[in-house]
Amino acid sequence: MIEEMRLRDLGVIAEATLPMGAGFTAITGETGAGKTMVVTGLGLLLGQRADSGAVRAGATQAVVEGVWIVPETGAVAERVRDAGGDLEPIGDGSAELYLSRTLAAEGRSRASVGGRAAPAGVLADLADALVVVHGQTDQLRLRSAAAQRDALDRFAGAPVREALEAYRVAWHAHRELERELETLTTERAAREAEAESLRGTLAEIEQIAPVEGEDVQLAERAERLANAEELRSAAALAREALSSEEGAPDVSGLVSEARRALERAGDPALTTLAEQIADLGYRAADLAVELSGFLADLDETGPQELAAVEERRAAVGSLVRAHGSLDAAIALLETGSARLAELDDDGDRIERLSAQREESRAALDAAAAALTAARREAATRLGDAVTEELHALAMPDARLVVEVSSGQESATGRDDVAFLLAPHPGAEPRSVARGASGGELSRVMLAIEVVIAETDPVPTFVFDEVDAGIGGAAAIEVGKRLARLAQSSQVIAVTHLAQVAAFASNHLSVVKANDGSVTRSSVQRLEGAEREAEMARLLSGLADSDAALTHARELLALAHTAV
Repeated sequence: MIEEMRLRDLGVIAEATLPMGAGFTAITGETGAGKTMVVTGLGLLLGQRADSGAVRAGATQAVVEGVWIVPETGAVAERVRDAGGDLEPIGDGSAELYLSRTLAAEGRSRASVGGRAAPAGVLADLADALVVVHGQTDQLRLRSAAAQRDALDRFAGAPVREALEAYRVAWHAHRELERELETLTTERAAREAEAESLRGTLAEIEQIAPVEGEDVQLAERAERLANAEELRSAAALAREALSSEEGAPDVSGLVSEARRALERAGDPALTTLAEQIADLGYRAADLAVELSGFLADLDETGPQELAAVEERRAAVGSLVRAHGSLDAAIALLETGSARLAELDDDGDRIERLSAQREESRAALDAAAAALTAARREAATRLGDAVTEELHALAMPDARLVVEVSSGQESATGRDDVAFLLAPHPGAEPRSVARGASGGELSRVMLAIEVVIAETDPVPTFVFDEVDAGIGGAAAIEVGKRLARLAQSSQVIAVTHLAQVAAFASNHLSVVKANDGSVTRSSVQRLEGAEREAEMARLLSGLADSDAALTHARELLALAHTAV
């Protein structure tokens, strides 16, 4: 429910606060006072496209802020928190949600959800759960087959919702099988060529049988073999210095002599140093052994081994060049084998998928039939209920027929839904897209919403001059129906008819004042004599006419007793 909305520098409205609340709120005002800006501002809060032309002349930006009362838990609260926003708990499981939209004169737009900046798309996500807006464009939308099908599905409730979900599951499963079969059959030649190429590539890798890290090891081995003589000389010189085989002074001998000299001194401090020197001797001996092993390894090599290493490097290098790295070539052995098995199984897969497609088609046919049956049952009830509402809306002879016929298969079923209106007895029902006037379409739309609200309630309805094209007794019945709708949902209606405004529990007037060359509008809540004067103005154009005031009081009294 919208608790309050604030507008600043939007259209002709300089600054206004609209207290909404539960029940039926009527918004009236003189032509050009800015009533439409209220709906425009609400549209901005609901993520609709921002038009910089809506910024008040001379202002740098327009600001729209709204306070909603929403449940602390549920889809709305979850979406707000996902966007980083917060709710303000107010007790009884409810919370206040703050939304805002700023529109700069140069065209930029910023949105805020729950106190945090957010894309306008988040506002649009919240809109479906918060408000249903009806205006002249929505009457045109009602003429579309898709909108009529959606209205029927909303009215039908759980039976159609469950049947539609089952149908969508079957439809997506069938479509996936058809796509897979089409891929296998239309790309069969390409897949066979891929299999042949992959088979050759895997055979080459298997023949070479690379080992992880082998390319690096081979490079190091080749480098050593190519410089064998230089390495042998360096290693022999180092080993001789550490431990001479020719009896020349070496590290081992010098270290042993130093250790013995310290030990003979008998001083504890020198004895400790002697132990450390002994460790140096052990390490020198170990290094001498390692150098001897290195020399022995070099002695076992020859030109033949270098040739073999270079040949192996060439084979491994060809895999690196072909696949980018040796690891990629090795990995291909595993993934490529699985892919090859899949490609080689194409023939059998086509047979299996064809059988599965027949089964999925049967399941889809059954789901479509169940969905159609549920829609047709609901269509009869919806037509009867809307017809009854139309009779109360000063269309006593009208009849609405909801027709469900066979249509093209899609994600929403195989049904075409059409709303047909017979305005007079004996008249052939015709599509509301061709057979309904603007005033009739307004009442049909209102009747549908009143009926659907009983099975699929919406938190807030906003009607922008839904009473266009009607008057008199029909307008009074529209007012009654809006008041009835307000018993289960919040209703906000921008209207120019006193017969409609009389039934509101909250009457707001957009007031225009002429300040020099600039028109400024604000919003006032009307009660008592002020409301009677506004009603009189709506009736006759004269707020102080005794006859109009009398008529206004009669309307208000009628509305009070009717509600």
